[in-house]
Amino acid sequence: MESAPLNERLDAVVARLERHGQGHLVVGLDQVGAPDLESFVEQVEAIDLEEIARLVQSPATLETAAGSIRPAPFVPREPAGAATFRDAGESIIRHGRVAAFTVAGGQGTRLGWNGPKGTFPATPVTGRPLFRIFAEQLNAVDARYGVETPWYVMTSPLNDAATRAFFQDNNHFGRPPESMLFFPQGVMPAVDDAGRLLLEAPGVLAVSPDGHGGSLRALHRSGALDHAAARGIQHLSYFQVDNPTVQAIDPLFVGLHATHPSSSGEMSSKMVPKVSADEKVGVFCEVDGRIVVIEYSDLPESLSAETDSRGGLRFVAGSIAIHLLGLDFVRRVAADDADRSMPFHRARKKVPHWDPESGDRIEPDAPNATKFEMFVFDALAFVERSLVLETDRVQEFAPIKNADGADSASSSAILQTERAARWIEAAGGTVPRREDGSVDARIEITAATALEAGDLAGTTLPEIAPGSDTVL
Repeated sequence: MESAPLNERLDAVVARLERHGQGHLVVGLDQVGAPDLESFVEQVEAIDLEEIARLVQSPATLETAAGSIRPAPFVPREPAGAATFRDAGESIIRHGRVAAFTVAGGQGTRLGWNGPKGTFPATPVTGRPLFRIFAEQLNAVDARYGVETPWYVMTSPLNDAATRAFFQDNNHFGRPPESMLFFPQGVMPAVDDAGRLLLEAPGVLAVSPDGHGGSLRALHRSGALDHAAARGIQHLSYFQVDNPTVQAIDPLFVGLHATHPSSSGEMSSKMVPKVSADEKVGVFCEVDGRIVVIEYSDLPESLSAETDSRGGLRFVAGSIAIHLLGLDFVRRVAADDADRSMPFHRARKKVPHWDPESGDRIEPDAPNATKFEMFVFDALAFVERSLVLETDRVQEFAPIKNADGADSASSSAILQTERAARWIEAAGGTVPRREDGSVDARIEITAATALEAGDLAGTTLPEIAPGSDTVL
C-alpha cells in the first residue's frame, strides 16, 4: 500500500505534536526542503509520543533495598556433567537451532578510528577487524556442524550504511548473504526539564540510541525474529562487537541454557569474577528469588566491598554482555505490551540543540536534558529461571573500548596472546615467557585453526621464538 502524500502526513504529524504539547518542533519547518521535511515526518512518525509522555511523568527507577540483595548463584566454569551438556549443545547446533546476534551500533571514535567499531583492526599480529573475527568463527562452526548459521547484526542509524558497505566490500567474509540481516537499533529523543523534545536543527530531532536493551525491540521490528523462525532457530547467541575473544557459538553454554534444571531456556548469561570491588561492570545478584544485574554504580558500596570467609568478594559475578536468548522469549518481551515492557533508564546529559524561540544553537556547559535507554539484562526480570555460567576472563573477555589503558586495543592484544599461549601449552607446545610470566611474543590463532583449546590437540605446533610474531 502506498503511503499518503507528504502534505497529508505532515498535517497529521503537526496535529499529533500539538496534542502532546510538542508544537515547538514545527518551528523552522519553512526553512526545510522537501527531502528533509519528509525525513522530519518519518522521525516523528517513528516516535511513540505516548511512551515519551509516560516516561516524563513517571518517577525514576526505584532503588532496590540493600537487605533484599543476595549474590547470584552461578554454574562453575567446569560444571558437573559438562560432557553431557556439551553433547546436548552440539546436537542443538547441528540441527540448526542457534543463530548469532551481534550488537554493533558503536563508532570507533573513542579508539581514534573513523568508522564502525566492528571494522576496527583488533588482533595482535594481523590486525583482523572485529567483524572478520566473528565471521571466521561462524564459518568454522558451519564447517564443523554442517549448518548455515544465521547472523543478525544490529547497527545504528549512524553506521548502518558503512557497516553494510564493509561487508559487501569484503564479500561478507565468506558468509552467505541471505543468512545475514542488518538492521539499525531504535532511537529515543532527548527531553528537557520541561518535558519538551529537543531539536538538533530545524526539522531534525535530537535523538540518541535507545541502548543495548533496545536490541530486542529492534529484532522484533526489523523482521529478524520472523527471519530466524523461518529457519528453525530457537536460540540467539548475543554478544557485543567490541569483544574479540567471545565464543560466538559455545556448545557447552547452549547445552546448559537449553537443558540445565536451573534454566528455563529463556535467557542465560556468562560472567567473570570481578578483579576488584570497584571494577566498573554490572553485577549478577538475586533479588526476590530472581536473577538480575545491578549496575556497579547502583550496587551499595557496603555490598560491593563485602567479602566471604576466605576474603573473596561475595558479589563477584561480573556481567560481560554475553547471553543466550530463547527466540520465543525475545518475541514476548519485545512485543508492545506495557506489562512486559523493559524499563528505560534515565541519564542526565549535556545535549547541544537548536532553540526554536531564539533561533540560536545552544551548547550547554551543564546537563540540560534527559536521555532514555534500555539495558538488555533488564529482560531477566521476565525470566522464569535464569542460569549464569562462569567463564575465564582470559578465555572470553578482552574488550576494546578505550584508546589506551584498561579495555584498550593494547590490553586486549595482551589477553588474546595469553589465551593463544595457554591453548598451545595445553596442547603440549612451548611458549617463551618473561620472568613475570607474561608471554614474550605476539601470538594469534585463527578460528580456522581452532575454535577452542582442545582443537589444537594432536596438531604440529610451531617453534615460537622470543619477541616473535606467530599466526596459527
